[in-house]
Amino acid sequence: MMNETEMAALQQLLATPKKISIIPHRNQDGDSMGSTLGLYHFLLQLNHDVTLISPNEFADYIAWLPAAEKVLVFEKDTTECAAILENSDLIFTLDFNALHRTGELMGAFLQTLDKTFVMIDHHQLPDSYAKFMYSDPKMSSTCEMVYHFIHQLGLEKLINTTVGTCLYTGLVTDTGSFRFSSTTSTTHQVAAHLIEIGINNSQIHNNLFDTSSYNRLQLLGKALQNMKLMPEFKTSYITLSQQELDDYHYEKGDTEGIVNYGLSIDGIDFTAIFIENKAEEIIKISFRSQGDYDVNQFARNYFNGGGHINAAGGKSTASLSETVDRFISIVKETKK
Repeated sequence: MMNETEMAALQQLLATPKKISIIPHRNQDGDSMGSTLGLYHFLLQLNHDVTLISPNEFADYIAWLPAAEKVLVFEKDTTECAAILENSDLIFTLDFNALHRTGELMGAFLQTLDKTFVMIDHHQLPDSYAKFMYSDPKMSSTCEMVYHFIHQLGLEKLINTTVGTCLYTGLVTDTGSFRFSSTTSTTHQVAAHLIEIGINNSQIHNNLFDTSSYNRLQLLGKALQNMKLMPEFKTSYITLSQQELDDYHYEKGDTEGIVNYGLSIDGIDFTAIFIENKAEEIIKISFRSQGDYDVNQFARNYFNGGGHINAAGGKSTASLSETVDRFISIVKETKK
């Protein structure tokens, strides 16, 4: 929970209508989008003037969420978004705890703002930019945190089916459909309450996981063909080149969740996926682990990233082959 002094001050701020902006991290996922929109629909009921600003475009698999069409994109409408942020009384940052997670363009702009920031996030080692901070790495998802935040405000009656639909989306995606170790009995209690108030949980699962295109499944097949094993180090990894993405008509979101297949192999406790992005001139990397192998520290130490103990991301400016070679050598050195 947020500490009582901060919560009391924030309650006072939220007691009268304010201009509020809500920002998720760059390359949105179900938890960032769900928490952002869940908080948005909650704050609207308190008569605040709320604007949603995503750093970049988001994937279709989360575009069905209520009011997703209202999200502005900073990298597309920079002048408009900058003006809104400059006029905001409060800026909520959800599902990230360092401003650079919004990307170079937006991150640099946010650093210049002298505004009241509110952080709600479950990643480790938060930066200190926010006046109000609700940070808890043990939480399953930022969506679960928004649920508890609303309860702490004493306004749980405002969690309606619209708010609940958004929050349930983050619960499902960030817990791997309730199978990751971050899932607690409280997580299930939150999910149960959202179902009790009338969200359509089976439809949410369908929207998230059962609307793949043919090309996306073909790309998944290619990714699985590309999987390599390092059994003596309990490690696997997958690569996808820009050419392979182009061959299967890649669309944003098509690689979501593919990294998890690397952990489904018996005896593997660490996996990674390396995805080439020619436009941004980087290799995007996702890491996953089981047990106590800390991929957050691995990503921070070697690949300019971070996240959670069992799920993290990173990037590399070297070529795909050079990045993979470096990964292999680091694994051999650190997982002897």
